[in-house]
Amino acid sequence: MHTILIVDDEPNYLIVLQELLEEEGFEILTAHNGEDALQICKDNDLDLVLTDMQMPGMGGMELLSSIKKRTPQLPVIMMTAFGEIEKAVAAMQAGSFNFLTKPFKNDELLANINKAIEHHAVLQENIRLRSEVKQRCDFAGMIGKNRIMQDIYSLIEKVAPTPTSVLITGESGTGKELIARAIHCNSNREDGPFISVNCAALPDSLLESELFGHEKGAFTGAVSLRKGRFERADGGTLFLDEIGEMPLTLQAKLLRIIQEKTFERVGGSSELAVDVRIIAATNKDLKEEVEQGNFREDLYYRLNVLNIHVPPLRERMDDIPLLTLHFVEKFSQQLGKPDLTISDESISFLSSLTWEGNIRELENTIERASILCNNNIIQPEDVQPDVISSPEPELDAHFNIDEIFKPDIRLPDILNALEKKMIIRAMEQADYIQTKAAGSLGITKSLLQYKMKKFGIKKKGQTP
Repeated sequence: MHTILIVDDEPNYLIVLQELLEEEGFEILTAHNGEDALQICKDNDLDLVLTDMQMPGMGGMELLSSIKKRTPQLPVIMMTAFGEIEKAVAAMQAGSFNFLTKPFKNDELLANINKAIEHHAVLQENIRLRSEVKQRCDFAGMIGKNRIMQDIYSLIEKVAPTPTSVLITGESGTGKELIARAIHCNSNREDGPFISVNCAALPDSLLESELFGHEKGAFTGAVSLRKGRFERADGGTLFLDEIGEMPLTLQAKLLRIIQEKTFERVGGSSELAVDVRIIAATNKDLKEEVEQGNFREDLYYRLNVLNIHVPPLRERMDDIPLLTLHFVEKFSQQLGKPDLTISDESISFLSSLTWEGNIRELENTIERASILCNNNIIQPEDVQPDVISSPEPELDAHFNIDEIFKPDIRLPDILNALEKKMIIRAMEQADYIQTKAAGSLGITKSLLQYKMKKFGIKKKGQTP
């Protein structure tokens, strides 16, 4: 739905124009003077301003100038009285899209409005495409020759041209959004917007407003109308990251949109229709969340028409050299270090680590090493895993291995048993608060979660 601001100091004229344009399906905001109009322009997403030329206080020309300084692409149509042609020409030279001489016919008004809005949409699309050109993705933008990744590429090729909803699963940092972008860019929606939102990054109340938008006065702080991510994604793809964190109340609203293709803004009563493809991602087991009552079963099956599971980096270790060289090249350009390189020893060292933080952790490690390395050569001492540093343990002087372990016990068995015991103890002491337990162990929260899954530590005081 396109939003138009009408500015005129004659109340009757505002009423007539508002009723006419609302009947044509436009969303209308009104202002009686230029000062109020300028504030509305700052607070709302508009598609067009229709303003009178002569008004007390800030006139149409001054309003036009202020709008063009702030949002040059927003079209403004001037309404002038008979005999003000010279002023109308001046308005056109100042950036007005067109002018209409009062009184004008309804057909003439609608034709100009539709032309202006279409022109504005083209400008906005060009801006969006220019801003996304560096992010446009194809399979060349996804690094990996591993067999599992080749299977994922095949799935993307098959599902991208369809309207099917896709659920992407995998640990944090594995590149789920990159796969979502690949699906979008290889679909018939590639020229439309790709809008993403992290469902875990916002509180419930803000997430609802972010997704569906809100009307002015819908809640404290809602000082203006705001369009949500669904409206912005119309004609394109909406990527819902961390969908498992979405509260049940919003899950019901999301299900309705998927089924009926309509929704209402927060605090609104008008139904808005959208054409959006939904791709969701999660690092949770949604089936288990359904069983625990944390996720709607009907929404789960709506989203999980096709599932793409992204493997953790430790299951595609053969891709680490390729990924490493890709990131070295990336930061070579970003940091202005054209001769930045990495030693073979460093790549071998990186290939020996488990990377619980996955590709994101590897990328962060290479970025840090690119900044700190000497002579623009990344050496093994520059690439350390992303774990919390802690003082060296003072065990050497008091630790007699022969008194604790039998000589025939294998090292992996000792390490696994010790890790499991220490994690259980840390979790109990931290009252099962993972962040606190990870801090006491001197590891990251993501590494703790991986170890808990590895050893089957699922519930308080219980192991399988």
